[in-house]
Amino acid sequence: MIRRSLLAGLGALLVPGLARAQTGPQPPLRKERIVIETRRGKRHSFTVEMAIQPAEQSIGLMFRPNVPADGGMLFDWIKPRKSQMWMRNTIASLDMIFIGEEGRIRTIVERTIPQSLAIIDSRVPVRATLEVAGGTCQRLGISVGDRVVHPIFEMQSP
Repeated sequence: MIRRSLLAGLGALLVPGLARAQTGPQPPLRKERIVIETRRGKRHSFTVEMAIQPAEQSIGLMFRPNVPADGGMLFDWIKPRKSQMWMRNTIASLDMIFIGEEGRIRTIVERTIPQSLAIIDSRVPVRATLEVAGGTCQRLGISVGDRVVHPIFEMQSP
């Protein structure tokens, strides 16, 4: 799932080990709990893998046959930026949730097409991208404007 921004693509040339062809899934990453609070007052809890380092982000959920219904992967971009993803070597359909720095969902792309090379763009700067199993947003009623609760979205005092 080498589907990061164009900058991450360049990172593959600069970070040792990223330039090699990936042939299988990466080992599970550190997991953390996140909650999505819908505007209708529902709370949905997920245990997600944290993709922080460029090498982790460049592989993402590649080669994984499925994503647990209450799982996924959170890509922390550290600073807000446009997020551009693709589904290369990703065999499970995903919902991609693009989240602003305040924790509000800015854009959702549902039921991505496995193995597609089409660019999936946040269209606006975001702090993070959350990938969950395809169909999750429709099943749980998750929509643009809902809030994601996780420490990376907490406002830091000056």
